[in-house]
Amino acid sequence: MPKDICTIQGVIKNYGNFRALHGIDLHVQKGEFIALVGPSGSGKSTLLQIISGFEAPSEGRLLIDGVDMTDVAPADRPTSMVFQKLALFPHKTIAENIGFPLKLRKVPKAEIAKRTREMLDLMELKPEYLNRYPAQLSGGEQQRVALARSMISHPKLLLLDEPLSALDVKLKKVLQTELKRLHRSLGVTFIHVTHDLEEAMMLADHICVMQNGLLLQVGTPDDIYYRPTHRFVAEFIGETNLFPVKAGQNGSYEIEELPGARGVSSFGGEGVQSDTAYLMVRPEFLHLAAPDHDLDVTIDIVVSETFNHGSTTQVKAVTREGNHIITLEIQGHLDEAVDIGAHLTVGWHDTDTHLFARTADKMEFAA
Repeated sequence: MPKDICTIQGVIKNYGNFRALHGIDLHVQKGEFIALVGPSGSGKSTLLQIISGFEAPSEGRLLIDGVDMTDVAPADRPTSMVFQKLALFPHKTIAENIGFPLKLRKVPKAEIAKRTREMLDLMELKPEYLNRYPAQLSGGEQQRVALARSMISHPKLLLLDEPLSALDVKLKKVLQTELKRLHRSLGVTFIHVTHDLEEAMMLADHICVMQNGLLLQVGTPDDIYYRPTHRFVAEFIGETNLFPVKAGQNGSYEIEELPGARGVSSFGGEGVQSDTAYLMVRPEFLHLAAPDHDLDVTIDIVVSETFNHGSTTQVKAVTREGNHIITLEIQGHLDEAVDIGAHLTVGWHDTDTHLFARTADKMEFAA
């Protein structure tokens, strides 16, 4: 079994009477790429600050490679951090910026020069950049310099606090690929705070979803997207359709409040220990019902809006009775039959649904 490189045990963070983190427990394995996601104020950046040592926990422990970090200063931790604001020294050359962490540790100049060139090569920056200044480089090149500086001290943990959030879409895609390559080539553990859900899904081995200082779910991108355990997680990670269901006969669940639903309307609830639950159907698993369809459940809808996403079209609709909003995603372009006000029949296969307890969306705060 891979070794834990970072262990967070019961971490609480208070700011006066405000509790920013509620007893966080997390195990990060060596070499993983972890993404911390959540809305503003969820506690993800606070947790990263505690790992780096810039904030101290009010309660709980943090271990890095088995060593308790309680009394260890940020500069003495085996971590490096890349911020949204890159904090490059404008009056220092690129070589001086990259080598600065080693200079603080009084590493010999020849070793600093050697490792600086290695980092420049790793980040695919031109050798002539060594004597230039940050203002003479593009935004993407400055980002690479910041990454090179963060890696030159060979940290055990690289902490990234939304470093790509201010970049334009095209450059962000390029640097997301660079992060993936860098992680794969170095084998260093990355912990990455981002509000970009697509970025988290694309880069991370595991995603940690946070809300109001609580760690709601940790899982692979597939776990988080297809098998959420909380309503917040289901709705935060992409568009979804949630149908309240209640326990029926023989351990099955039946849909509530969806008049007009036709077909098999009960779903196995193995592992769901609750009388009430949510049935989740992602938009891409809702299909237009053909005359000879094999869908397990169908429902009549009225189209209220359409959104062209290029390769797909998102359709917003309401049920015929108007009591439930439905979202579906159709591959390619819509035909004329799918227009605003159109009456359609859509449905799903039971195998494309996911069930989770309805009580799980109630937030329980530690005292």
